[in-house]
Amino acid sequence: MYQYPKNLYTDVRIETVSKTNIQFENGELKENKTVSEKGAMVRIYDGKRWYYSATTDLNSIQNEIDDLAEMAVPNLAILQDSVVDKLEINRGMDLRYQQDDVSLISNDQKMALVKSYLELISDYPEIRNSKIFYLDNHTVKHFVSGKGADITFDTQNCTIVVRYTIMANDFPQDGQANIYKIRFHELAGHQREVRDEIEKDLDYAKRAVPVKPGVYTCILSPLVAGVFAHESFGHKSEADFMIGDEEMRKEWVIGKKVGASLLNIIDSGQIEGSGYVPYDDEGCRAKKTYLIKDGVLSGRLHSAYTAALLNENPTANARAISFEYEPIVRMTTTYIDSGKQTKEELFGEVEDGIFIDDFKHGSGMSTFTIAPSRAYRICHGKIAEPLKIAVITGNVMKTLHEIDGVSDAVEIKSFGTGGCGKMEQYPLRVGFGGPYVRVNGINVQ
Repeated sequence: MYQYPKNLYTDVRIETVSKTNIQFENGELKENKTVSEKGAMVRIYDGKRWYYSATTDLNSIQNEIDDLAEMAVPNLAILQDSVVDKLEINRGMDLRYQQDDVSLISNDQKMALVKSYLELISDYPEIRNSKIFYLDNHTVKHFVSGKGADITFDTQNCTIVVRYTIMANDFPQDGQANIYKIRFHELAGHQREVRDEIEKDLDYAKRAVPVKPGVYTCILSPLVAGVFAHESFGHKSEADFMIGDEEMRKEWVIGKKVGASLLNIIDSGQIEGSGYVPYDDEGCRAKKTYLIKDGVLSGRLHSAYTAALLNENPTANARAISFEYEPIVRMTTTYIDSGKQTKEELFGEVEDGIFIDDFKHGSGMSTFTIAPSRAYRICHGKIAEPLKIAVITGNVMKTLHEIDGVSDAVEIKSFGTGGCGKMEQYPLRVGFGGPYVRVNGINVQ
C-alpha cells in the first residue's frame, strides 16, 4: 500500500468520520450541522524519538512518510527496539455498524426524533431553561504499519440529551437525561425515562435540605461509582504519569495492597458503548485489564512506549481524539466489578448515611472530589429526604481501603456529550460504571 522507509518503524492511521449535531435551546433551533471528514496521522519512529504528521490530503500520505523519514535517523536494529517489539501485528476487518450506519439516516428523521422529545418540556412549567441535543458519530479507522499490521474497524454512537434548569422554592436544580444508543432506531420511545429524570429533579428541588457537614458512610450509585473509579484511580493507572517519576513508581509497585479485598477495578475497550475501541490507535487489540484485583494493584494502562519503559505489556490504551493528534495513554471503559451483596442488603446495613445518586462533575488524583447533583439521607437502611451537598471528598488511598460493600450487578454508563480530558486532547469518549458501592469515612460538605 505504501513504501515504508527501511530501518525505521512507520504506521498510518486513516479516519473517515461522519457526525451530526442538532441543538434546540428553549424550543428554538440553534444548530443543525452534519460534517464528514477524512484524515490521516502518519508516525515514524527511529528508536530515539517519534515523528508525526497529520493530513487531510489522503493522496499525500506517501509524501508525508517520505518527509518524516528525512528527519529520522535510520536504525539497523529498529525491529529489535523495545518499543517496536511491543507493537502488535493485527490484521482483519471489523465493520460491525456498516449495516446500521447512522450517517445514512436522513436529517428529516433526526429532526423528527428530536422534536418528539422537545414536546415534553412544555409539560413542566418549573423548567426555566432547556437544551436538547442530538449527536451522532460514525467513524471508520484503517490502520497499517511497516511491521505488517492492517486492520479496519468502525465505532458508532448516537444520543439524545435533555438538559434543563428547574426552579422550585427559589432553588435552581440543573439536571439532564441522557439516552445513549449505538443504533439510531434504538433512540425512539424513551420519553418515560426523560420524564422520570425531570420528576426526580423536580422533587429534589422542592424538598432538598442542607446537609450537616461531616464524615459519613456513603453509598455511591453505579454512575457515581464509575466516576469515582475513573477520577480517583483510572488516571493514576495511566502509565505515562510514572515515566521519569521514580517515587511514583515505587509507590505504585505491582502487587501492592491498595484497597479493600472486595475491590476490583477494570478497564476494557471491549465493552460496546462510549468506551468501545476494538483496537487502539497503535493497532493493539482491546483487552480486559485489571487495575486492582482483590484489593491488590494488578495492572496499569499502557501504550507501546510506556509498556517498553516499564517492562510490562501493552493494554490497548493508546488513544487520540482524532487523526490530528498522536495517541497517548487514555482510559476506555473503567468500572468497579460486582460483589456479592444485593442492593437491598447494602442499604439495609446503614443506620445513618448518604446515598449519592447523580453527579455534576468530578476530579481526582491523590484527593478525589465529586459534586453531587442529587443526594439523599439513608436512615435505618432506607432512602429518606433529599440533601443539598456541595462536594464529597477523600484521600484516594485511604478511601479505597474504606470500601466495605459492593452490590452484585454492574451497570455500564455511556455518554454522547463531553468526555475525558488530558493534556490538549479533549473530549475523548470513555465509559464508566459499577455496582452500588458503600464506603466509609467520606468527608461531606
